[in-house]
Amino acid sequence: MDYYAGLDVSLRSCALCIVDEKGSVRLERELPCEIEAIADALADFPNPVARVGFEAGTMSQHLYFGLRDRGFDVVCMEARQVNAALSAMRNKTDRNDARGIAQVLRTGWFSPVHMKSRESHGVRALLSTRRALLSKTIDLANEVRGLLKIFGIRLPSSVSHGRFDEVARGLVEMDEVLAHAMLPLLDARRALYDQFLELDRRVKRAASRDEVCLRMMTVPGVEPIAALTFKAAVDDPARFRKSRTVAAHFGLTPKRYQSGETDNPGRISKAGDRDVRSTLYAAANAHQGPAPRCRRRGSQACGHPPSPLDRWDPVPSDRRGGCNMI
Repeated sequence: MDYYAGLDVSLRSCALCIVDEKGSVRLERELPCEIEAIADALADFPNPVARVGFEAGTMSQHLYFGLRDRGFDVVCMEARQVNAALSAMRNKTDRNDARGIAQVLRTGWFSPVHMKSRESHGVRALLSTRRALLSKTIDLANEVRGLLKIFGIRLPSSVSHGRFDEVARGLVEMDEVLAHAMLPLLDARRALYDQFLELDRRVKRAASRDEVCLRMMTVPGVEPIAALTFKAAVDDPARFRKSRTVAAHFGLTPKRYQSGETDNPGRISKAGDRDVRSTLYAAANAHQGPAPRCRRRGSQACGHPPSPLDRWDPVPSDRRGGCNMI
């Protein structure tokens, strides 16, 4: 008889439930969310566990590879599907959630989630820290602008990140009150911006040393950020049976609602990685240039000069839907 273990994972603790192939509960236990504790509880069970499952979350990466290295068959399940199954329960507790996850694992009505490699997560962490430092740099710059407005000082509307400290510091140092209050803010912004530049150099260096990223950057509009983001999100191309499913994986295909005589196509699903969609959208707009969009189909009808992507891609523009098609 096969046995299935479901884990309801939280930050510091987890609930364990083991059921047999008939759905009868054989073991329920509260454990600390540590690989050693979970592995010991599974090993102490008198019968071998066929599969261990939990829903996708922040601790999935750590638990998946840790339990797999200890010889267990581990599967990470799609969180939305698990949530839909657990929503039918009357009472929501960690114990009931672990029992429901074990039953879902037993029946097989779930979609396994691909666990990205450690290298892929390292690249994503590098991109995330770069984006976080840039966001905080912009926030501090906007704070400086807002405080200076109170004293009637208006900075130019467009100042590059590199020149902002030079422009703002000269105005602040002219007033002793402003200098006393805002120089520490400018110093903090400058320190954040210096660290952002260092991370930006690391991102470009990583892209320049990757063969796949170099190949993707031959496409007009694709820069190191877009190339690294897409490569890290895909991780293993072999997990996609068809190339067209990649767009659906990142939520770039339209939704559809069909029931009886009703058949309504909707907007894009926006499922999957949000950062990938925004990065691909920025890369698609980058190659368009300053020329206005054309709503008419066909490049000859609009009269706009061909874009770099038109010269790079041999497919006729009328097959891609005109100038507004990316």
